[in-house]
Amino acid sequence: MFETTTKAINVRVQPEFLDEQSDPDDHHFFWAYYVEIENCSQTPVRLRTRHWRIIDAHGATQEVMGEGVVGEQPLIQPGETFSYTSGAPLSTPTGFMNGQYKMEEENGDDFLVDIPAFSLDSPYDHHMVN
Repeated sequence: MFETTTKAINVRVQPEFLDEQSDPDDHHFFWAYYVEIENCSQTPVRLRTRHWRIIDAHGATQEVMGEGVVGEQPLIQPGETFSYTSGAPLSTPTGFMNGQYKMEEENGDDFLVDIPAFSLDSPYDHHMVN
């Protein structure tokens, strides 16, 4: 599991390669990733936006931005955790992701929370050693 904390907001990510949704012969590889966002602060926060960077093995970058996550802008109370699962396709057998969430405090102030960089690994990645 990959983990980071920003301003008492702890983000944990666990990726999983989905062989049954991938087609290596067609250069299509798919991962699910499970995210937990834990509010360790003393005040509620609302997840307003997301910004993901998905980078394949060739360095090609996709940027995904939008409101909330999985159709929600959850309010996370102190001591509570919000969890969701999403997915990411790549045309290469490996890559990585990272990003940020914009959170809003009760008083209307917002701040960015880092999403830890995590690797997308598949059994189809073949490294050759010289």
